Amino acid sequence: MSDEIKRPRIAFVTPMDPRDKRAWSGTLFYTAQALQKYCGEVIHIGAPAQGNSSSKQALYKKLRFLLKKYAPYNPFFSIGRKYFVCEYRIFTAKRYAKFANAALASQSFDVLVAPASTTEIAFIHTHLPIVLIEDATFASLHNYYPQYSGLPERSVRSMNALSQNAIKKASMLIYASAWAAQSAIDDYHADPNKVHVIPIGANLEQAPAAAIIEQKKKSDRCRLLFIGFDWQRKGGDIAFETLLALEQQGIEAELIVCGCVPPRKFSHKHMKVIPYLDKNDAKQYKELEQLYLSSDFLLLPTRNECFGLVFCEANAFGLPVISTFTGGVPEVIREGENGFLLPLHARGNDYARVIARLYSDEQSYNDLVRSSRKAFDDRLNWDAWGTAAGTFIIEMLQDRPEQAPGTVPTGAAGQKGPMKGLQ
Repeated sequence: MSDEIKRPRIAFVTPMDPRDKRAWSGTLFYTAQALQKYCGEVIHIGAPAQGNSSSKQALYKKLRFLLKKYAPYNPFFSIGRKYFVCEYRIFTAKRYAKFANAALASQSFDVLVAPASTTEIAFIHTHLPIVLIEDATFASLHNYYPQYSGLPERSVRSMNALSQNAIKKASMLIYASAWAAQSAIDDYHADPNKVHVIPIGANLEQAPAAAIIEQKKKSDRCRLLFIGFDWQRKGGDIAFETLLALEQQGIEAELIVCGCVPPRKFSHKHMKVIPYLDKNDAKQYKELEQLYLSSDFLLLPTRNECFGLVFCEANAFGLPVISTFTGGVPEVIREGENGFLLPLHARGNDYARVIARLYSDEQSYNDLVRSSRKAFDDRLNWDAWGTAAGTFIIEMLQDRPEQAPGTVPTGAAGQKGPMKGLQ
C-alpha cells in the first residue's frame, strides 16, 4: 500500500447550489468548505436539469390539480399549498433519486454527505455510507413552524415516511442541536450511536479581530439590533414592546430592524428599518458588519427556531444575544455566557428588565461581550464544526474496512471538536 496520504472522496448532495451563498443563508457553502479543509475532497454531484422537462410539466400539472381540489375548502389556498409542499417533496425525492443514482455510478466516491437533504437521499440506492446533516426533523417542525401546522393527515403520513426512510438509510446523522437530534431518536427511532450534535458555525467570510472586540464598549444609547426576514415569527412585536419599555424605565434606546419591513403600526422615532442587506455585496456586507459592531444587544424574541445562525454571527462580533428558550436556540445561547433566554410567554417588559440590568452594569456588560466572542471562538465557528464532523466521518469510514479511505493529514481530523453526543 502506498504511503501517500489518501483523502476520502465526498459526494456532496444538496437541494440547492452550494456555491450560492444565499442557499440556506450560506450554510451549504460553508459546510462544503469545512469538509474540504478537515475531511476530504468534496465533489458536488449537481441536481436534475431544470427547464421544460416532462418531470417539470408533470409537477405543474399536479400543482394545478391540487389547488383546484383544495381551493373550494380554503379561500386563501393555505391548506392546498401546504399539501402541495409535502407532495412536492415526495415527488422531488423520487426524481432526485433517479438523477443521483446515475451520477453516483459515474464516479468513484467513499462517502455521501447530504446537508439539508432529507428529501434528496430518501430514495437513493447506493452502497456508500450516507451522512445526513440537518437542523430539524419533520416531526420537530410539525405544528411548531406555521408552514408545518394544520397539515392534512395524508401529508403528515407522507412526510414522516420520507423522513423515516432517510434517517434509516443514513449511516451517520449530524444535527445542529440536541433538540433536533432527540427528535430523530424519539420520533424516528434513530440509533443513538449514529447520532451526533455539532453546532453550525457563523456564515462569515472573516470574523473581526479579537482585539477589536476587546475594545468594544456599550454605546451612549442602548442599541438593539433585530435581524430577521419574518417580523411576526421572529417576535418583532415583542422587540418593539421592549424599546417602549426601556424608554419608560428612563433608558434611552434605539431599535434597528434589518431584513424585513414591519407593519405600519410599528413606528417610532427611535426605530430604524433596513429592509434587506445582501452579504454577497461587499458594500452591504460592510454595512451589516457595522450594525453588529455598533449595537449593544441582538434582540430576537423568536417564536420558532431550529437553531439561529444569526446568533453565531452576532457572537463573532462580541454581541450578546437576548432571545427565547425555544427549539434549538439553547444549543447556541448558554445563559450568562453569550446571552440570555426568556420563556416563550415573556413580553417586552420582561426583555427590557434583562437588558436594563446588563446595560446599567458596565463591568457585567463588558464581561458578557468577551464571553460572547469566546463562545464563537470555541464552538460557534466552521473550523470547530469541520474538526468535529471530519473526525466522526473519518472514524466511520475507518470502521468500514471495505470502504476505508486511508489516512488523513495531521490536524485535519485528529482533534476532537466541541460536540455533544447523545447516548
